[in-house]
Amino acid sequence: MRLKFKVQQYQTDATDAVCDVFEGQPNQGAAAYLRDMGTLPARGGMGALFGASELQLGMEEGYANAPVRLTESELLSNIRRVERRNQLDESETTCRDMAGIACHLDVEMETGTGKTYVYTKTMLELNRRFGWCKFIVVVPSVAIREGVKKSLESTEQHFFEQYGKRVNAFIYDSDRLNELDSFAQSSDVSCMIINMQAFNTSMKEGANNKASRIIFDERDDFGSRRPIDVIAAMRPIVILDEPQKMGKRGSATQKGIALFKPLFVLGYSATHRERHDLVYSLDALDAYNQRLVKRIEVKGFKLKNMRGTDAYLFLRQILVTKNRPPVAVIEYKRMSASGRVGKATGRFEEGDSIYDASGSTRLEAYRSYQIAGGNDGIVPGVDGRPGHVRFLNGVEIEEGTVCNDSALEDMQRVQIRETIRSHLEKEQALFRRGIKCLSLFFIDEVAKYRDVTGNGATVGYGKVFEEEYAAAVEDRLAHPTMDDLADPSYLEYLRRDTAHQVHDGYFSIDKKGHAVESKREKKAEAAEGIGINDDDARRGYDLILKDKERLLSLDEPVRFIFSHSALREGWDNPNIFQICTLKESGSETSKRQEVGRGLRLCVDQDGVRQDAQLLGADEVQRVNVLTVIASESYETFVRDLQSDIRSTLRERPQKVEIDFFSGKTIEVDGEEMSFSETDSKTIYKYLLKNDFLDDADRPSDAFRAMAGEGKFQASAMEGLPEGLNDEAHAKAIETMLRGVYDPHALDGMVQRAQEKVTENAIVKENFGRAEFKELWDRISKKHSYTVSFDDAELEQKAVARIDKDLAVSRLQYTMTAGAQRNEGRREDMAVGRSFVAERSETHDVDEVSAPIAVGYDLVGEVAAAAQVTRASAARILSAISPQVFSLYRVNPEEFIKRAGGLILSEKAAMVVEHVEYHETDCSYDTAIFTSRMPDNASKAYEARKNVQRFVFPDSQGERRFAEDLDAASEVVVYAKLPRSFQIPTPVGSYAPDWAIAFKKGSVRHVFFVAETKGTMDTMEISGVEKAKIRCAEKLFDEASTSEVRYHQVADYDDLLQWVGRLE
Repeated sequence: MRLKFKVQQYQTDATDAVCDVFEGQPNQGAAAYLRDMGTLPARGGMGALFGASELQLGMEEGYANAPVRLTESELLSNIRRVERRNQLDESETTCRDMAGIACHLDVEMETGTGKTYVYTKTMLELNRRFGWCKFIVVVPSVAIREGVKKSLESTEQHFFEQYGKRVNAFIYDSDRLNELDSFAQSSDVSCMIINMQAFNTSMKEGANNKASRIIFDERDDFGSRRPIDVIAAMRPIVILDEPQKMGKRGSATQKGIALFKPLFVLGYSATHRERHDLVYSLDALDAYNQRLVKRIEVKGFKLKNMRGTDAYLFLRQILVTKNRPPVAVIEYKRMSASGRVGKATGRFEEGDSIYDASGSTRLEAYRSYQIAGGNDGIVPGVDGRPGHVRFLNGVEIEEGTVCNDSALEDMQRVQIRETIRSHLEKEQALFRRGIKCLSLFFIDEVAKYRDVTGNGATVGYGKVFEEEYAAAVEDRLAHPTMDDLADPSYLEYLRRDTAHQVHDGYFSIDKKGHAVESKREKKAEAAEGIGINDDDARRGYDLILKDKERLLSLDEPVRFIFSHSALREGWDNPNIFQICTLKESGSETSKRQEVGRGLRLCVDQDGVRQDAQLLGADEVQRVNVLTVIASESYETFVRDLQSDIRSTLRERPQKVEIDFFSGKTIEVDGEEMSFSETDSKTIYKYLLKNDFLDDADRPSDAFRAMAGEGKFQASAMEGLPEGLNDEAHAKAIETMLRGVYDPHALDGMVQRAQEKVTENAIVKENFGRAEFKELWDRISKKHSYTVSFDDAELEQKAVARIDKDLAVSRLQYTMTAGAQRNEGRREDMAVGRSFVAERSETHDVDEVSAPIAVGYDLVGEVAAAAQVTRASAARILSAISPQVFSLYRVNPEEFIKRAGGLILSEKAAMVVEHVEYHETDCSYDTAIFTSRMPDNASKAYEARKNVQRFVFPDSQGERRFAEDLDAASEVVVYAKLPRSFQIPTPVGSYAPDWAIAFKKGSVRHVFFVAETKGTMDTMEISGVEKAKIRCAEKLFDEASTSEVRYHQVADYDDLLQWVGRLE
């Protein structure tokens, strides 16, 4: 199979964006020069005859790039024209961040849209228009270097048909310096490819390594010349592939590029970290909306009902700040008030205990997990080595790693199962279209997939995959569809290959054929700059890159590919339809990077790309869907993916539309100028009429010219109607229009800031009302209670209740699937709505029964939770049925919480009937109303009759209740009672919601304390909560003589029924 290529407009536009910058440059062809051949042995004569060592100086003709003839202002004018055409922010100056270069241009293209194709076309187009022929492509890794070379070979015939020329490319190798002479003497389009690792080390002049000595030293085998001088003499055009990975300005790589003495520099990336002159942008939204990449579907997983018996820990990072000890950010398990175990993240210092942080019912697994002191408990990373945390029990955990995750293997099996399921669901439809379906697994270690000792055994992920694949295929074959009966070819395809044959791993391998771990490989690249002569790397990358076309063939059995993270970049295949990252929680990877390997549009068995031109805009998204099987919840993955994409989107240039000026206020010469909606419409019509806006709704060249000559304000004063035709308005209009393309035009223009509220102040008018003072005097007294009940009766009822109602949760996972909307919009991306969740499924995890590794004081924990004596708890637990008691082993933490809660509920039902309240000599002070305002001010409702300025409702129902109180004529004043206003009960303290004073003569009960639960259905309120409410009723309605009434109400209308409105 040969991949087919075709001319596509967006790729032509990207090429033209670069080439048009040099409009006006004469085509001088390749510039001939006498190149230094160094000192060569003398030819002929007596010296040669007798073997004398006479030498002669060699000079031969070579070819370099002709200089750029355009002035800096001409280049800047061309750059701005290209930027306007491509709706990009205009450059203020020409970027010349290296000595001697004409400019530094950026081209931004989304992953999978063909950056290599575009810069190859750009080389040929620059040669056609201007005669330039010498190029150097710098890449960040060996994998990308080999991929670029492969791409140049694949597109050679395609471009030859367009240009009648080929790009003569070679990979720089310090052992084959003669290729530099061939590079210099050729007048054809020539390209040298060099990877950053080799480039970085070799460009440090004086560095103590072989590569540096060769490139900077005069070499006897190179005519006593320095290779760097030979390269620089050609004034090459340098192309940076993924420049964000090549260091910042002033780094070794950037200094090395300057030593090549480039004519100019072109940077190609989807995510430029440093900005130069951006002349073309095709970002993630553009690519998706133009149907140039696959649609993304996400399957995320959330574990439910976790156990707290494994002492799970994940050291996220160690924070180091000046003048403070280091702080560890640790993820751990914590029990909630409801008894469920979930993950939480906290900050810990030396001496802190994970056990103390694990919930009100502490998780016994963490009892010995206290961080050591003495400056070696939390140790930050140094010189690239990760930091670590040491606990007093001897456990030590490195930054970015996980320990004691008992659910990890279960979840990874689920991920593999769901990847196979997604694969088979798509494969049949794609098979009938002649499209090979591939799935890609990323793993952290080769040893987790393959026996690295050389025995060839399938282990770990590979073993799990074969088990799951065999089961899935067996099930599929047992349930043929109607399509299968009509055409059994797909079933035959499934039967053809075994589970062992359909997967393979792609890793670097050593000379003995053993897989090389990614850490070793990365270290070799970083330290030595792996070149083409590094056998280990070359074998591994050749296997991947040279088999790309074979992998696309339906005749090749392999459909599932396992690879480690080192190969994430530089390797991709257009027919990847599933990506699954099998990693520990600590492996931090950009979500955008994770999906990037599968974004390319697929090809069929003839190498024809299945794009919108072939299939149509709707069908292309049905065929090209990339499913990401995430290692986390759907919500988390989608949130992070959208955040990654959003952070790389280019700023869309502001357009001058009909509402552009509406509501805007700017300061001009000390005077604030404001524009209404009507003003904005009037100005917009004036601008259109006078051609001051172009077709893209941007300030036109005519406006720029008039503004530049200082004539626009006079024109505006003459053409605009009264009220807008004064000098101040005209200057404001010009300033705002210039701000669209000049980022400094609005400097110094001050807009008014919004009022900030810092505390919830007392409203003196309401607080001082006689009605509130009387109400407060009646309810502010504190109370105590006494209660008596029969212990034996409680224990009997508790045993029966536990046997009947106690249940604990088993470990489950919920799979949520969703996909991108049909059209991508920046606004949706900004608020996290560019994906839509479509379906959800919950399954039990098939976990292996394992003994509980920690021991709880079961009796003591239940006694504390139920607020009973230890002896009473022991009698209850010993009397429940063995089947119910066995649930303790399934989920011990939830068993303790639920058993204690059920005992407490029975206790509550009994004690309410026997509780008696007694007024004490203490009272609540009005100072409880002067608390600071909560951080989340967005919930604040600014009230009229409340004793404080704001009400902070807990629900929409409470907000409506406050609004109704403010609107009701019969309500004089009210208070949203602080949480610190509490009524003691035998089953815990209780805080009512509202205290309300009505107008005398309008209702029967003038003073009322209300609880707004939002529902009157007692089935939806817990037994303990019911008991608390019943106790409050007793206190206010029975024990109290203050004429204050209490009741639970659903809304204000319900309240009126209880206070007894008088007509």
